[in-house]
Amino acid sequence: MDVIRLLAIRETPLSVDEVVAAVGDHAAGGTTLFIGTVRDLDEGRDVELLSYSAHPSAEAELRRVAEKVAADFPVTALAAVHRVGDLALGDIAVIVAVACPHRGEAFAASRRLIDDLKHEVPIWKNQRFADGSAEWVGAC
Repeated sequence: MDVIRLLAIRETPLSVDEVVAAVGDHAAGGTTLFIGTVRDLDEGRDVELLSYSAHPSAEAELRRVAEKVAADFPVTALAAVHRVGDLALGDIAVIVAVACPHRGEAFAASRRLIDDLKHEVPIWKNQRFADGSAEWVGAC
């Protein structure tokens, strides 16, 4: 069975339960879960909403990142989902989960997965601020 259990870029709300279920594995002694949400403040400016856009190659790049993490760590199960479109404060933007035989491996693999996703997968964030300004962030 493939250790990469769920990868997706979606316009619909993300489900923590779906991601946790996807990485459930009896061989895992440690499972980590990271949930990225829209916060109300960035560098001292009030955020009103975010809008995420993804390049058509984003899912393929997400798979490449996930495969590299699975090759570098003893992963028993892995999942990553990212949302695109307009997100309000508190909405979930990204969820990653990794299951490994031990907790240390799960933490390290999860950290690599979210960091590489943010740096290598072509997903861009447009932040809109309360003062009417906006900025693009996260272009890899």
